[in-house]
Amino acid sequence: MSLFKKHKAAVQPIPEPFTVQDIRVESSICTGEKTIGFYDRSAHKLRYAELVRSEQDVRDFFAQYGETTDAEILRKFIID
Repeated sequence: MSLFKKHKAAVQPIPEPFTVQDIRVESSICTGEKTIGFYDRSAHKLRYAELVRSEQDVRDFFAQYGETTDAEILRKFIID
């Protein structure tokens, strides 16, 4: 038994009103910090947002919801 064992997270369903097309990366005006989440068109904000530090974080976000990212989709979310 290991205390520091990384557990593989179960695939979560995409939240009810959202689809894969609603995933968006936004950047903070002040700090440039990037977050990824589901864009809520009615409230004009990201829901279920997570911090993005690298391309791997974008891949992990998609994998968390059981989606795969190909090069074309990843290019849309490219991190500078």
